[in-house]
Amino acid sequence: MNTPPITTATPWDRPDLIEHVQLLLDSFARLLSRDLIPRNGPPVEQARRLYDSAFVVVSHGTEADPVLNYANATALRLWEMDWTTFVKTPSRLTAEPVHRDERARLLERTRRDGYVDDYRGIRISQSGRRFRIEQAIVWNLIDAAGHLRGQAATFDAWTPLPPVAKQRWEP
Repeated sequence: MNTPPITTATPWDRPDLIEHVQLLLDSFARLLSRDLIPRNGPPVEQARRLYDSAFVVVSHGTEADPVLNYANATALRLWEMDWTTFVKTPSRLTAEPVHRDERARLLERTRRDGYVDDYRGIRISQSGRRFRIEQAIVWNLIDAAGHLRGQAATFDAWTPLPPVAKQRWEP
């Protein structure tokens, strides 16, 4: 699969994204009692390491219809989007319309329990390619003051699925 162009040469090195990565990593460690990536080095190095990881990491905010606000390079390739497109996309669009109720139940379960570490489900890329994710971890992003700032997910196993009739990206 070709990597889509990223309009920002290094999207991980902006101060706001370095701060967001620290929120992702701190929340993960606090809830799951382990680190998502090695935490050695300065925050900018941790941001680069997370962006370049072979596993998927994505997050969205707390809007009524949450918008994606982070993707590492693996996620951008899987969803076939560039950075600018990804971070403007409502997160519900990562699931086919028929699977959005299941996705909503997952996010509510995560909101209630802090994290879920056994999720599997079907997702769809921007071009309509379907894939099943396995053993995903979804967690709440909680800042130092205890405020919910969004949710994130990570997984390293996905399986391409055959197309179904006339799949396309639908709002």
